[in-house]
Amino acid sequence: MHTFSKMNTQLQQFKNKFSGNFFFDNTAVHQGQLMAYATDASIYQEKPLAVAIPKNEDDIIALVGFANKNKITLIPRAAGTSLAGQVVGNGIVVDISTHFNKVLQVNVAEQWVRVQPGVIRDDLNKYLQPYGLMFGPETSTANRAMIGGMVGNNACGLHSIVWGSTREHLLEAKVILSDGSIAFINDKTCNLNVATHNIFFDKIKNALYKLLQNSENKKAINQSFPKQTVVRRNTGYALDALLNLAPFNADGNNFNICKLLAGSEGTLAIITEIKVQLLPLPPMHTSLLCIHCNSIKESLLANAVAIQCKPTASELVDKCIMDFTINHPTYKKNRFFIEGDPKAILMVEFMAASKAEVASKANELVALLKQKKYGYAYPVLFDTETIAAWDIRKAGLGLLRNATGSAQPINLIEDCAVAPEDLPAYIDDVQKMLTKYKVDAAYYAHAGAGELHVEPMINLKLKEGVVMCRNILKETAALIKKYNGSLSGEHGDGRLRGEFIVDVMGEEVMQLFKEVKNIFDPNNIFNAGKIVNTPAMDTHLRMQQNEKVPVINTYFNFDVTGGILKLAEKCSGSGDCRRSAVSTGLMCPSYMATRNEFDTTRARANILRQFLSNTDDATPFNHNEIKAVMDVCLSCKGCKVECPSGVDITKMKAEFLQQYYNKNGVPLRTKLIANFSTQMKWASKIPALYNAIMGNLFLQKKVNSLLGFHPNRTMPLIAKQTLLQWYATQNSTPISSNTVYFFNDEFTNYIDVGIGKKAILLLRHLGYHVIIPNHKESGRTFLSKGLLKKATEIAVQNINILSPLVSTQMPLIGIEPSAILTLRDEYVDLAGAALHQQAAHLASCTFTIEEFLYNQIKSGNITQQQFTAKHQFIALHTHCYQKVLSACLYTEFILSFPKNYSVTQIPSGCCGMAGSFGYEKEHYLVAQKVGELVLFPYVRNVDADVIVAAAGTSCRHQLKDGVNKKALHPVEILFDALLK
Repeated sequence: MHTFSKMNTQLQQFKNKFSGNFFFDNTAVHQGQLMAYATDASIYQEKPLAVAIPKNEDDIIALVGFANKNKITLIPRAAGTSLAGQVVGNGIVVDISTHFNKVLQVNVAEQWVRVQPGVIRDDLNKYLQPYGLMFGPETSTANRAMIGGMVGNNACGLHSIVWGSTREHLLEAKVILSDGSIAFINDKTCNLNVATHNIFFDKIKNALYKLLQNSENKKAINQSFPKQTVVRRNTGYALDALLNLAPFNADGNNFNICKLLAGSEGTLAIITEIKVQLLPLPPMHTSLLCIHCNSIKESLLANAVAIQCKPTASELVDKCIMDFTINHPTYKKNRFFIEGDPKAILMVEFMAASKAEVASKANELVALLKQKKYGYAYPVLFDTETIAAWDIRKAGLGLLRNATGSAQPINLIEDCAVAPEDLPAYIDDVQKMLTKYKVDAAYYAHAGAGELHVEPMINLKLKEGVVMCRNILKETAALIKKYNGSLSGEHGDGRLRGEFIVDVMGEEVMQLFKEVKNIFDPNNIFNAGKIVNTPAMDTHLRMQQNEKVPVINTYFNFDVTGGILKLAEKCSGSGDCRRSAVSTGLMCPSYMATRNEFDTTRARANILRQFLSNTDDATPFNHNEIKAVMDVCLSCKGCKVECPSGVDITKMKAEFLQQYYNKNGVPLRTKLIANFSTQMKWASKIPALYNAIMGNLFLQKKVNSLLGFHPNRTMPLIAKQTLLQWYATQNSTPISSNTVYFFNDEFTNYIDVGIGKKAILLLRHLGYHVIIPNHKESGRTFLSKGLLKKATEIAVQNINILSPLVSTQMPLIGIEPSAILTLRDEYVDLAGAALHQQAAHLASCTFTIEEFLYNQIKSGNITQQQFTAKHQFIALHTHCYQKVLSACLYTEFILSFPKNYSVTQIPSGCCGMAGSFGYEKEHYLVAQKVGELVLFPYVRNVDADVIVAAAGTSCRHQLKDGVNKKALHPVEILFDALLK
């Protein structure tokens, strides 16, 4: 064994020769990088020795040489969404997701594509769509799961009954073998009569052929592997797939050992290129029959009927998951098709060329179900309607993490598969076993393929829970053997089930697996401890048992989640935060820009959890590792709603910053940014001088340098007159039933005065009396910089001032989303118990101006006759907080209300500015990268006569600096559209 200091020296020497990024434990930032990779989506945690992010194959070859020399294991990792602990371990994590992400070649005639392993499945299919082709296997994580990881786990997905598993589509792989050599593995190079230039690879294929030609080995494989009707079979190495290749003769034709890589979990080689077979795009029309059942058993009996009708998918969602959508900010709107209170819904999909045909197929199945009295309601969704239902199904794992209490859903027996005809009996046995242990469970997923994801609710913080966990897995392995099924269907064996492969497959086959591993990897450098020689499943768990739960005092109220630690622990690791900009969505802009695991929502939650759960740490927030991982979080709040578990990192980041400042002081720049309102108050007394300085390029760069802002950033100029000063000059009218209170936020009052004027004039023209109450600033700048003490003080003052004034008849409205929505979001959690009711009342009566106008139009109080009939095209970018705490539809609706106004939503996430983030010199490049993901290219390409709309002051400034485009606030557009 190497001593730590010796290993540290060797890692440093290797880093100096490595062209990619290489992190090991020598600084707080690097320590944080290792902690970010210590977990995946499983229950396991083990800190790696180092993390390598190779740029090219030479980097990987160098890693293989280093691993052989130093007897260290390499852990290949793509998106890290494995559920069985495949990509954690005490070695070097090799992250191929950042640089190995290119589509290399498409052959339309032969219907195949060659890609690097870091290409995301859904992104690949969007790339292939113009060719009329797609890659079939579709995991629920398809918008972040990568092809390399799908090969590693032999991923299947919800359409596997028609589109198959990854193995069935895998044609060829370019790999780096354990001796550091490169091999192309396909049906040609695997021909035993074809000698390649790779001597080691020739030895591998000959040794494998010899192993499989042995009659005793053949017998063991045929007797011990799952029966043929088990379509999901992913336990151990796929020797049965090679054995069944035909013809399997002396020439070795079609002996494509590439198939063995699928499901091998990175234990045999590191893949650098993958060639997969494609499928034609599916028929245009889809129906989704949602069979409402009174029990899980009834839904499985309905499934047996459904699969006889040859659907494209038959998936189950139980009441446990559906109940977590009831109050979920994103998924509650997806419930429109649910009738009553079903214990389970079986979603059966049909595809065809016409709507009439898919409707007919659904109706035929309904008739059969009614004959057998299965189900009580049978709503049918069509085409785009089906997306909402499928989204609930795909979010199952994340939604389950909303369970309260210490008993949480455990990925334990969720991947066990049997033949579809055996599923009702198998699940009945599983339920009896869980009842014996007094354990509840959630049931969902692939009923049509014979694999239900069964998630027992177990408290792993108790030693008894860990013992129970092990017993349940061991007993389930016995059930799988009873039904001749597969211990792992699509998620793999990993650290979790590897120990029990022998219980299902037997000693003879287990020995064959060890021989396969030794043939490929005699020095055990590839992902050691997975599939063979796996450590005990109850070791290296994330949760520590029977530890005292730490009491953490916070400024925000985290009672809803049971405290800030529980909020961090809600992260399931499912990696929703690792989507690319191609898949659209808001979360997570920093990761979209950097493609670095360290910059994901998941990494931030993991590191917070690791430090906050340390009961011996009196100052759990006072760690530079947390500061480093939070550094490029833009506080967009996307995670609050787009994470199925609602892991609100923005809230936790603000809490962390205040706690960290308590021990380390507040930086000067942070104080200056937070006190924006005070500075603008003084600047408003000398607007000409302020604007002369900020409008002069040379002086502005000097000021930026002094403040720590990037030199390319321009500063917003101050108005000659504040909005409050202008408002004081306006004639007042008596309060009427059409009175509204206008929240004069700090940005509108000083720099966006013209927009504020137009907003008030617009409202007056539409018949509303506008009052600006004598309130304080919003506190947004203090919140964005984590100064919660001051933000709380401001919030309390505004709650006391505004809550007695406002009502649903006389609401409070505002035009800056980040400010006005603060009153709806953070104020409630800062108010304290004494003011909670008043804060909740204020929140319920507070609206963005877009929401207010939408409601008034819907009520008939505003008519089209009040606006112009001229034609105008508008491209709309929606502010992050509106996407999260409101909705895009309000702005789109009001801007398209004038008769001939047409609005297109720009499919952008965060603009990248995010308050002061994009100004700060160390964040400028990330901010620009975020802008370049979607927003900047889109705006550059709009026609000159198209108006770009953006409600956020930061968004408008980002567009001004980034693409030299003036964007208008929606109220400016509507004001200009008035018939005055």
